[in-house]
Amino acid sequence: MNTNFDFNDLFVFDMANNHQGSVEHGRRIVREVAAVARANGVRAALKFQFRELDTFLHPAHLASSSNKHVARFLSTRLRDEEFASLTDDVRQSGLVTMCTPFDEPSVDRIVEIDFDLVKVASSSATDWPLLERIADCNKPVVFSTGGLAWKQIDDLVSFFDHRRVHFAIMHCVSIYPTPPAHLQLNQIELLRRRYPSKVIGFSTHESPGELGAVQVAVAKGARVLERHVGVVADGITLNAYSSTPAQLDAWIKAALHARTMCGEPERPPAPAEEIAALQSLQRGVYARHAIKAGSVLARDDVYFAMPPVEGALQSGEWRPGIVAEHAIGKDQALALASITVPSDPDKQTLFTAIHTIKAMLNEAKVVLNTEFSAEFSHHYGMAQFPEWGATIIECVNRSYCKKLVIQTPGQRHPAHYHKLKEETFQILWGVLELEIEGRRRTLHPGDTALVQQGVWHEFWTDTGVIFEEISTTHVNDDSFYEDKRINKVERSVRKTLVNNWGRYQV
Repeated sequence: MNTNFDFNDLFVFDMANNHQGSVEHGRRIVREVAAVARANGVRAALKFQFRELDTFLHPAHLASSSNKHVARFLSTRLRDEEFASLTDDVRQSGLVTMCTPFDEPSVDRIVEIDFDLVKVASSSATDWPLLERIADCNKPVVFSTGGLAWKQIDDLVSFFDHRRVHFAIMHCVSIYPTPPAHLQLNQIELLRRRYPSKVIGFSTHESPGELGAVQVAVAKGARVLERHVGVVADGITLNAYSSTPAQLDAWIKAALHARTMCGEPERPPAPAEEIAALQSLQRGVYARHAIKAGSVLARDDVYFAMPPVEGALQSGEWRPGIVAEHAIGKDQALALASITVPSDPDKQTLFTAIHTIKAMLNEAKVVLNTEFSAEFSHHYGMAQFPEWGATIIECVNRSYCKKLVIQTPGQRHPAHYHKLKEETFQILWGVLELEIEGRRRTLHPGDTALVQQGVWHEFWTDTGVIFEEISTTHVNDDSFYEDKRINKVERSVRKTLVNNWGRYQV
């Protein structure tokens, strides 16, 4: 598989037949759209369309035809050497070269000219003789899905996967121009969910002045954006779905602005100005009456009001049982230096882990029933659970056993072995680092690893991980740790067992 090409954040400019059969006009299109790409700092491809017309068209239609496309194809014909010359212009302009073949001889021309990318048009996405030839040309491929049912898209994805073709998938509506009611931009999200390992894009045919569509497409996750382009000249007008360089510039700027607005793919830390803005609107905790030193405070002893005082308790930090270490006057803020806040660090550590684990399961789309039990293994005490431990959810334990093992980012499970149990791990989500008898493996979703009886193993994760443990019957006290201090601690001390998520049991 040729996997060197990165489809992400690629703009595709489709010249189609807008060269009008003129090499000079084609060169002008290349120059002007390349200038737009450079001005906006984007990586872009210029795409041609190839048809070997003498064999692509039925002989009876070469002279005249009632088909609306035939006359346009014939009137804009270019020779092979003319297309090769235009392709050189594309390369010299700093653009990626790309071409859509509509028949097998055109694939051979693409290979001969050595285009960077091959495009499969929606109309060719079920043309299996052509697809066979494209799969054999050893080029990265982009294919459009206009008018296709899920079965047809699934077939094509599997076809290219089986033949080790590196490809991206484009949502496309083959109505020219496409009215807003037919854009169906939610399909981009559906394609991303159905084929999570593939780059998904948007091949657009809406009117050039409709800039909202590309912004929605970016927000939905489209990473390749394709648009028809052309240049108006004497006697040359553009169709209703092709962009002039000025319109293309506005379209690219709209897409880039959408990327800026969408922001980071992962949740970033809040900027300082946002934190400051929120803190200025939060409430502080103030004494309702004079409070003596040594008093244990109840809710009636305080009130909440804005603005807060720096270095003092905020309303979200209040809890009954706070002790006043110094006298506090009426209407004074509860300065952190003057109070002691009671806490249950072990319980809060566990609650924090539960909240994170539930969110991880949601993100991984792993659904639990309502009757599970959870085991929180904290080998060195609850305070160190974020660094050392794992959460184990028992699904079934008969002559066979299945558990879900969950580790939050940065957790590690210490080295140990089992005398009775043999187990196999299968990764569902995240990345697991596993060491078996000193040999390290990195496991990704779908990967499996066998751990036999008596074999030393330990595991950890930087990303957070959810994996299945399939094993023989689980029995308690069958884990023997390399760190002998763990073996000496009672099971009830190093494990917290709860039904469901515990709630009031913890």
